[in-house]
Amino acid sequence: MYFSLIRLRRSLSPRDIAVLGRSDSYGQHKMVWDLFSDDPDRKRDFLYRFESVNGLPTYYTVSGREPVDVKGFWDISSKPYEPKLAQGDRLAFKLRANPIQSSKQERSTDELEAWQKSRTERGLVPSKSMERGWTQKVIRHDVVMEAKTKIDFKNQPPEKRPHIATLIQDAGVEWIKEKGKEYGFSVVGSGTRADGYLQHRFFKKKSSKPVTHSTLEFDGLLTVTDPEIFIEKCLFNGIGPAKGFGCGLMLVRRL
Repeated sequence: MYFSLIRLRRSLSPRDIAVLGRSDSYGQHKMVWDLFSDDPDRKRDFLYRFESVNGLPTYYTVSGREPVDVKGFWDISSKPYEPKLAQGDRLAFKLRANPIQSSKQERSTDELEAWQKSRTERGLVPSKSMERGWTQKVIRHDVVMEAKTKIDFKNQPPEKRPHIATLIQDAGVEWIKEKGKEYGFSVVGSGTRADGYLQHRFFKKKSSKPVTHSTLEFDGLLTVTDPEIFIEKCLFNGIGPAKGFGCGLMLVRRL
């Protein structure tokens, strides 16, 4: 694996910068994708984090191959990424994540009939061993919005509402604690900050349906509980969804 720091060349003209295109999540996605798209059928095999440094785009990437700048817009510094970690190691970390929690919900009779009909029409009739799974669907919740819904935040008198920063902190820390169980690390709530919650909405093309996702910024301390899982699943493959839009890459450093 490779870790790369990718910075826009300072010698570029305003016209060159304009050629880069949009600066929203989709524009950032397009910019970094150009550095890895060596084949029209290539699937994303990298993680990235976007930051604006002095008003100019900067990327951190983790990838199985080095990025290549064919347009001459970027200064790229790449090095092998081979973390050596042991159980109990303590690290400082930063993470931009799409804080989604998944759960299963029973389908209504109408939903089940419509889904069965659709699959049958496409020749996708399942075996009997699959039929039990047909009754459930996966529901994804934004943990911050879910926390607001649980306490009926909107309809509470202002003086009784928790401060929004506190709600975001509590929901975010609970989410990252749960993720740690799956990804080989643990965090202490008092040593982790969750803030900078944003909701993103953009269009890939004109007249297309909008793409929406949220992001939450984490900054804190963690303890490695399973080095192999932490390195392979977390550091190399990222946490949570929306990785194609700059989420999931965890930056770490030793204390």
